[in-house]
Amino acid sequence: MESNEEPEAIAPPPDALPPPPPEIPPNVVPVQLTTDTVPEETKKISKPKRSPITRRGVGSRGQKIQLVTNHFKVSISNTSGHFFHYSVSLYYEDGRPVDAKGIGRRLIDKVHETYGSDLAGKDFAYDGEKSLFTIGALPRNKMEFTVLLDSFSSNRNSGNGSPVGNGSPNETDKKRIRWALQSKTFKVEMSFAAKIPMQAIAAALRGQESENSQEALRVLDIILRQHAAKQGCLLVRQSFFHNNPKNYVDLGGGVLGCRGFHSSFRALQGGLSLNMDGSTTTIIQPGPLIDFLIANQNVSNPFQIDWAKAKRTMKNLRIKVSPTNQEYRITGISENSCKEQLFSLKSRAAGGNDVESFDITVYDYFVNHRSIDLRYSGDLPCINVGKPKRPTYIPVELCSLLSLQRYTKALTVLQRSQLVEKSRQKPQEKIRILADVMKSNNYAAEPMLSSCGITISSQFTQVQGRVLPAPKLKAGNGEDVIPRNGRWNFNHKKFFEPCKIENWAVVNFSARCDVRGLVRDLIRLGEMKGILISDPMDVLEENAQLRRAPPLVRVDKMFEQIQTAFPDAPPRFLVCLLPDRKNSDIYGPWKRKNLAEYGIFNQCLAPTRVNDQYILNVLLKINAKLGGLNSLLAMEQSRNIPFVSKVPTIIFGMDVSHGSPGQSDIPSIAAVVSSRNWPLLSRYRASVRSQSPKVEMVDSLFKQTADKKDDSGIVRELLLDYYKSSGQTKPAQIIIFRDGVSESQFNQVLNIELDQIIEACKFLDESWSPKFTVIVAQKNHHTKFFQDGSPDNVPPGTVIDNAVCHPQSYDFYMCAHAGMIGTTRPTHYHVLLDEIGFSADDLQELIHSLSYVYQRCTTAISLVAPVRYAHLAATQISHFLKFDDMSETSSSHGGLTSAGTSTCA
Repeated sequence: MESNEEPEAIAPPPDALPPPPPEIPPNVVPVQLTTDTVPEETKKISKPKRSPITRRGVGSRGQKIQLVTNHFKVSISNTSGHFFHYSVSLYYEDGRPVDAKGIGRRLIDKVHETYGSDLAGKDFAYDGEKSLFTIGALPRNKMEFTVLLDSFSSNRNSGNGSPVGNGSPNETDKKRIRWALQSKTFKVEMSFAAKIPMQAIAAALRGQESENSQEALRVLDIILRQHAAKQGCLLVRQSFFHNNPKNYVDLGGGVLGCRGFHSSFRALQGGLSLNMDGSTTTIIQPGPLIDFLIANQNVSNPFQIDWAKAKRTMKNLRIKVSPTNQEYRITGISENSCKEQLFSLKSRAAGGNDVESFDITVYDYFVNHRSIDLRYSGDLPCINVGKPKRPTYIPVELCSLLSLQRYTKALTVLQRSQLVEKSRQKPQEKIRILADVMKSNNYAAEPMLSSCGITISSQFTQVQGRVLPAPKLKAGNGEDVIPRNGRWNFNHKKFFEPCKIENWAVVNFSARCDVRGLVRDLIRLGEMKGILISDPMDVLEENAQLRRAPPLVRVDKMFEQIQTAFPDAPPRFLVCLLPDRKNSDIYGPWKRKNLAEYGIFNQCLAPTRVNDQYILNVLLKINAKLGGLNSLLAMEQSRNIPFVSKVPTIIFGMDVSHGSPGQSDIPSIAAVVSSRNWPLLSRYRASVRSQSPKVEMVDSLFKQTADKKDDSGIVRELLLDYYKSSGQTKPAQIIIFRDGVSESQFNQVLNIELDQIIEACKFLDESWSPKFTVIVAQKNHHTKFFQDGSPDNVPPGTVIDNAVCHPQSYDFYMCAHAGMIGTTRPTHYHVLLDEIGFSADDLQELIHSLSYVYQRCTTAISLVAPVRYAHLAATQISHFLKFDDMSETSSSHGGLTSAGTSTCA
């Protein structure tokens, strides 16, 4: 009797080969690969050896506090559906790919409007470039559409040097103008690329992250970007900026700061949330082009403009031309002035069919043929909006810059400080602005969100934090220092370990101040803090004739004076008085000369408002630079820091500094600092190298020499310093704090940088296997916390390790400092590896304590001191490179190392 049941499957033995797929011919037997049969190059391509650890628990120490955060809860009902990803290709009618930016959204909107029934009524989420998403599939895997765009300007009309307009153009010009004013045909192709289950979002909330979950959240972000684009916003990654003059702040130089908002969906412990925060970008000042150029070059009238510089500045900016209001993109400027720049104008003779051609200046054309009055453009170059070989010239006074055009060049020091100052918002102001934007965004009306079954709450999410008590500090003579609200002072106290200052001098770069009085106060207040300062060996005044000389010349001339005053050996320490507070161009070359060339410790002052408090702050820095200690943790002295005080431990802080936007050829600077004099945690030494531009991973932690006999890397240098300064002791534990990397780079930190550090250790001693703890510190995020019902910032020491943290990974937020201005930005710590085995409470308290050992101030800082020192060292070397020959500072160069082995300051 036959059974209707299928026979029970028999599991194959564990070593059995899988059955061959049907397309393999029956006479081919698959070969099982073993390690021996795998090619060498295949072995190298393997999965990361390490991945970030999962959370081991949460902390419980500290006083509980109720907070709210700028995350808004998101509910999603359609988790059974799928996003369908389509690749988008755009072509002109003749088959050429569309390269014009900004036209993609118009074309996709036109497709949706024209072919809605063919698309089964699907709504789109389009990223503006190559990707489009729908909920559910389109009728076919590949679809092609032809669309017409009205009033599309090709930016190619009026060639042969003729200006745009309604004069008497030739036949070719007439065709181009008709082409610009009429419809233009495009082809749009959509091809199926991938299917993304919405269920992946639910999996991410359980901590099961995958490529699908990241893509699904990306689709939700694209929906919000599209929502903002429909409102005419400027989009910058995940931030959007409305065209509203109320959001603009003048930064000078024709540059405006523009306030907007950042939005991103996050899968967190508390569920799916929308993180909404303020954001700022820089834009070109809209309005008359000539006004921008005058402001940008800081001149008083159009005839003082440097047009070679203006040409570089204006390239690719979008303008509107008066009186036609047509829009163009600037491609260059004319070689001659408007009154001298000729072009060939063709016109039909009156009463006949003959076409005659004659040369005419741009000025005559606009004034006599177009009857447009030009007040000042005649003697200035024309703006070219055509091609190099087919220019189209327009007088500059007819050009106006369109709004919301990003300014991507490096800001000056003054512009940057203005941007920071004017972007600050008090906690209650930020809460009000974010609450208003959540209401005005009207996400409920977004059809794609409705199709997903997504609703976004307008209420701030409540979270519980804990406030850790501040660690007790020690000053001179064993006196206790008790921080209050993240601050302390040295009133009636001496520094813990004051230095002695001898063989020093003062140099004055034409700063207006009482130099003798300043020296007198420095000696007097130094003595009060325990620093013995002898009289300076000399006070060197800059020659008044050099005040307007280039910075490098001024510095070189000052060093000639120093060498004359100190013929045998340079002084050990220099105090430098600068004439400007924020933007002294002497600072960079002066620091480079002192530290990189002569190894002279130095302290710069801009003595505009000198009082006792100012000098005491300067003495903090001087004492630290010269090897002293201002204060230390009481737990350091009593050796009571869990896991660290009893077992030899070194702490690394790592950061990489990159050139400003627009400086893509400037080498990146990698800086690593390390603790020394264990069991102390308050003294650090820095080592710095240059590397290839924009490379984030530090590539010189372990650097074997050509003969493989030595290591010239950073880690060896710092480990040897630790060994010498810590009683010939090797660290059994290494704690690494890494700044400036994103989540996508965590595996690289664990498998590239950590591997280099381990190699450096093994190179020193093959049998040496220290334990590692690796922690990433992030400041570049958009999560903020607020005290519920209080206008104040969260108190210093606040830690949050629930609700808004990752569902599975080991992370937490900490606000160690007292936010005095604006809204406190917490540091987001990610624990990637912990072989040492800290409890959550012990690790959080260690990190909190390391925010109190920064020797340059008497306040807790927002992130651990080793990272702040690394950032300081990298930034300092970046100043050097602004004045250095780039060929000598590339990654092939030996790099730059900090002078001496003093405490970082």
